[in-house]
Amino acid sequence: MIQHPRFPALPGPHPGRFDGQVAIVTGGASGIGAATCRRLVAEGARVVIADINADAAHALADELGENASAAAFDAADVASIQRVIEGTVDRFGRLDVLHNNAAISTPAVHAADKNAIDIEFELWDRVMAVNLRGYLAGCKYALPVMIRQGRGAIVNTASTGGFAGDITRLAYSVSKAAIIGLTRQIATHHGAQGVRCNAVAPGLVLTPGVRGAAATIIDVVQRHLLVPAPGEPEDIAALVCFLASTEARYINGQTYIIDGGMLAHNPMMADLVDMARQRG
Repeated sequence: MIQHPRFPALPGPHPGRFDGQVAIVTGGASGIGAATCRRLVAEGARVVIADINADAAHALADELGENASAAAFDAADVASIQRVIEGTVDRFGRLDVLHNNAAISTPAVHAADKNAIDIEFELWDRVMAVNLRGYLAGCKYALPVMIRQGRGAIVNTASTGGFAGDITRLAYSVSKAAIIGLTRQIATHHGAQGVRCNAVAPGLVLTPGVRGAAATIIDVVQRHLLVPAPGEPEDIAALVCFLASTEARYINGQTYIIDGGMLAHNPMMADLVDMARQRG
């Protein structure tokens, strides 16, 4: 966790907030997903950690104890998604929270995901299958359970890439923009049936993968943040859990940008600050 003199400590979990509830977190074995699983368990939920890396999911479940279990999961395989949700309901009798969080983020995919001229349709289809169709499938199979219960919360992981253009990652950014639209549609169709659907849109988050592969990028982005330091997975998990809880009962169909203020200001802000400093 970040230790910075001007960056306050993140408050801990709220014990009991999810007592008696059952949650599924996709992409739950690492990064934002793992942080969300840890917080949900700490707040009383029984959590199914669904991840394509089954070994990592089992390792995290062992760490978190009896209220966590692992499920092999492939976000590109609709049948796999259906099995995880149906298996969870068969085991626990309910499903209260679905955090659609899985995304394809390998260095090889990002390197090939450039622009509309250079991208291969096979890569486009692969990204959309995981990042978008996988979320739709999660909603499709979770919704009947939640509607039958008369309540449920879905939280989708979008990205600031869904709000602002970039010089790379075309398919990724478009998929994240589509998740924002999907979130509004699910909320509109099913809110009156007791199901809320919201999204979080993280900016730079210091996951293990980002720390290892993007040190230069971190320094560049830091200049544009409106907080003292970049965010951690736990920052995103705190927002996900709030949106999934009954404290957010009047919030539906919204996407919350959580990026340290990155998109809040004039794009030239950091350069203008430098100019003002040079002028004294």
